[in-house]
Amino acid sequence: MTNKLFFVVLLSALALPSFSQTNSEKTTYFLIRHAEKDQSNPDDKNPHLSSVGFQRALQWSQVFKAVKIDSVYTTNYNRTVETANPTAASHHLKPIFYNPETIDIDKFKIQTKGKTVLIVGHSNTVPNFVNALIKQEKYSQMADTNNADLYIVTLIGNEILDIQLYIK
Repeated sequence: MTNKLFFVVLLSALALPSFSQTNSEKTTYFLIRHAEKDQSNPDDKNPHLSSVGFQRALQWSQVFKAVKIDSVYTTNYNRTVETANPTAASHHLKPIFYNPETIDIDKFKIQTKGKTVLIVGHSNTVPNFVNALIKQEKYSQMADTNNADLYIVTLIGNEILDIQLYIK
C-alpha cells in the first residue's frame, strides 16, 4: 500500500459529504478482508496472520490513521482480529465482535448512524455485508488471494454511495 491509497481514503472521507444536499447525518463504513493468513497448516481452521499479513495490518492502520474511526467491528477469528487490532489500537478502541451470519443489518445501521466504522471480515462476508448496506446485489465473493480490496459505503439520508478500491 502506498501513500496514494492514504490520499484516496482521505479524499473520499472528506469529499463524500458534498454529494448530498440534505442535513442528515453521514455514516461511513470502511470494509476490508483480513490480511494474508498463515497457510502452513491447511487443517488449521483459525490461522493467524502470516508475516506479510501482519505487515498489511500495520499498513491498514496507517491508511486509517488520518480518518476518525468511531468503532471497529471484526469477526472472532485470529486473522480478522489481528487485522483489526492495529487500527483499533491507534484509535484507542476495542474491537467489537460480530457474526456475519446473524447480524441484523437494519439494527446495525441504526446503532452506527452518524459514525465512521471499520469492518473486518472474510472473502465471502465482506461483499455480502456491502451488498446488505447498499441494498443491492452488486459485489460478488472475493478471490481467496485478494486481501487488498477496500470498500467504502457512505449513507446520508436516503442517498448511498459505494466505492470499491483494489490496492496491491
